[in-house]
Amino acid sequence: MATETIEFYDVKERTKVSVQLNDIKKTKYSRETSKGTQTRYAFRANVGGRSLTKFCSQDAWESTPVAEEA
Repeated sequence: MATETIEFYDVKERTKVSVQLNDIKKTKYSRETSKGTQTRYAFRANVGGRSLTKFCSQDAWESTPVAEEA
């Protein structure tokens, strides 16, 4: 069975980086707008001393079996 990964884009190195699921956390960003509360969903990883973030849909966020950041 192949290890599942998520692909991030490293802006500093200008390359795509594949990170294993056990090294990824998921998080939510919420903010108040004039139309109500907006929630964005993302995956976060630390690669080479840099924090990488990949925004995703709510469905992808909920279906991915990784721990949520506190």
